[in-house]
Amino acid sequence: MASSPSASDWSWRRRFSAATVLTTVLLLSWGAVVTSIGAGMAFPDWPTSLGSYNLLNPVDGWWNVPAYLAEHGHRLVASLVGMLTVVLGVWTWWEDPRAWMRKLALGAVALVIFQGLLGGLRVLWVSLNLAMIHASVAQLFFATLVAMTLFVTPTWRSRRGVLPPSAAAGRLRTWAYATAGLVYVQIVLGAMLRHPGAGMSGGYTALHVTGAFVVVGAVLGVLMIVEKHFDHVPVLRTAAWVLTGAMALQFALGLASLLLTLYEPAGQGGVVAYVLLTVAHLVVGAVLFGASVVTALLAARRPSTAAQPSHSEVRAEPELAATPR
Repeated sequence: MASSPSASDWSWRRRFSAATVLTTVLLLSWGAVVTSIGAGMAFPDWPTSLGSYNLLNPVDGWWNVPAYLAEHGHRLVASLVGMLTVVLGVWTWWEDPRAWMRKLALGAVALVIFQGLLGGLRVLWVSLNLAMIHASVAQLFFATLVAMTLFVTPTWRSRRGVLPPSAAAGRLRTWAYATAGLVYVQIVLGAMLRHPGAGMSGGYTALHVTGAFVVVGAVLGVLMIVEKHFDHVPVLRTAAWVLTGAMALQFALGLASLLLTLYEPAGQGGVVAYVLLTVAHLVVGAVLFGASVVTALLAARRPSTAAQPSHSEVRAEPELAATPR
């Protein structure tokens, strides 16, 4: 295991980690399509597909059948994400000098394996409860990858933008932690609404709609604290504004999805609109959750007496001084 990775090593691992995050967004999108069109049991067996161990072509022409394309395509993308996560985990374990980061990498690998097992058992046991848990754990896995990507950025490693001890910093941490928790509760409620496939459930819908307004208040609270007390910390301001933008878009998509479901549009056009809206709502929800986790992590950093990066490392990464943060 290398004790002092070069600037190039950090850069390439950061790019690979970001690519894994983007591939996971594709996986989340695909999974949302599977749920929206009710294709979760298109292949009633696992790890085989209709009895075939051929991962690439279990059934001739399977890509021409929408349900098969949705479900088996989801399995293919999931396999890709699993392989990327294992590579990232091994790479991090081998290269990263931080013990906590190596443990986080192992946690990410364990989480993607657990997620795969949940998906398989959901099929074997024909369990909607496991389907909801599968959807909820997927978001935790996504947030873990987002955090791993943040932890290899120059901003994090050089400890730029660390908040000094103050009452305002304490309030920001409280609001940021609460916001991330509230967003995740919304994600779980959304999974409980979507997976039974019976449309709107009065109790859960009321909770989900109420929770949306609570999240809006929490996000605006974070933004107000950052703008009032930490407008001189560019990386924190950027995170807060990304969080706010994602919240606004997510609220709009949620409202549109609710109205579309209530009015039950008929015809193929209505079905396509419903699928697109619900998939977009899920994906933007993941972005919102990721942004809330990044904001909370940035706010959580405290001043340390630990040694700063060496001058040679800083010189090797000129973007530390040149890139807007």
